[in-house]
Amino acid sequence: MNPPVSGRSLAVPASPIRGLIPLAERALKAGKKVHFLNIGQPDVPTPKEYFEAVRSFSEPVLAYGGSHGNPALVGALLRVYREELGVSLLPEHVLVTAGGSEALWFTVMVLCDPEDELIVPEPFYANYAAVCAGAGVRIVPVTTRTEDGYHLPPSDPAAAVESKITPRTKGILLSHPGNPTGTVFTREEVKLLADVAVRSGLFLIADEVYRDFVYDGRPFTSFCSLEEAKEHVVVIDSVSKRYSACGARIGFIVSRNRSVMEQAMKFAQSRGCTPTLEQVGAAALYNVPASFLEGVRSEYQARRDTLCRAMETIPGVTLRKPEGAFYLSARIPVEDTQAFAVWMMEEFDLDGETVLFAPLEGFYATPGLGRDEIRLCTALEKETLARAAEILRAGLEAYRYRKGGSA
Repeated sequence: MNPPVSGRSLAVPASPIRGLIPLAERALKAGKKVHFLNIGQPDVPTPKEYFEAVRSFSEPVLAYGGSHGNPALVGALLRVYREELGVSLLPEHVLVTAGGSEALWFTVMVLCDPEDELIVPEPFYANYAAVCAGAGVRIVPVTTRTEDGYHLPPSDPAAAVESKITPRTKGILLSHPGNPTGTVFTREEVKLLADVAVRSGLFLIADEVYRDFVYDGRPFTSFCSLEEAKEHVVVIDSVSKRYSACGARIGFIVSRNRSVMEQAMKFAQSRGCTPTLEQVGAAALYNVPASFLEGVRSEYQARRDTLCRAMETIPGVTLRKPEGAFYLSARIPVEDTQAFAVWMMEEFDLDGETVLFAPLEGFYATPGLGRDEIRLCTALEKETLARAAEILRAGLEAYRYRKGGSA
């Protein structure tokens, strides 16, 4: 008899972002062109400073680094927080991790015991479900709506959160700007959530990896900037989106809570160190001129506008223009977007082209929600996005009327 795997691993859900990629690979082998709007992979070139720094590395041995992280990289992040967010940090307030995902794993493991709970506005970044399931932590959702732009419930946002608190609640987990929604919390919402955390003795885990991409002149307030909540806030950060360097896998835990950082260091020591060369390259990225980010932000805003305009013309589609990040969540006129996504890969093409998107059901904890919603990445070239919307329109029409049936 074969030995069984753990119940914990069986509880971890498959990724709704990457789970359909094998079908897309088969579609590619069959000769189709697939537009990958399922994953947040920018096509903006990574700044040359990253590659130049790696090529200039001259140490004779590629040795282990410190578990805390490369001092030059930590110092660069401290400068960014001071100059861009007005937050003064010390080196011990930062831990370099292997991407934002490892930062999230470490944080949840440090803050929560099995059967503890985290309150999470939904829809949320799908990997939160995997991390929490792996840690034995229960997600308690606060449902937000397309019609409200996925902001906190407007009638009584504090009560919407506080009503979810139980003796097992350890904190609030959210992304800001939102993935998959692009929602940017107002300063009032940020303050409200921080006040709830302080008043209730909770942690607040703020995933702020998209903070550089906020559009239409909208202000951004980092949870890290709230002095009154500094012992409660843990920020997840990354170079992946800021510098179009997703493959570098460099992220950060940022917190002024000494105990949190001391315990997180134990997990960092257990994995040794973050890759040395990637840290060298990442440190150089923080010397890239501000004009790079300004140009990328402007381009991403234009790309968002392109996809929104195209999607708004498709009958039956409901959306709100994202305020930040580079994703668009939309309700589309099908009952099961997972089945529709599979059909788009296996049975449909428009002149040899099809579109892969992320079904949104896996971004919710409440059963049944998100079945008619999808997430599209807006970080691709405008021509690609316009074509993808054209293909999606044709796919929806064909799916609705396939074999004389309805969606």
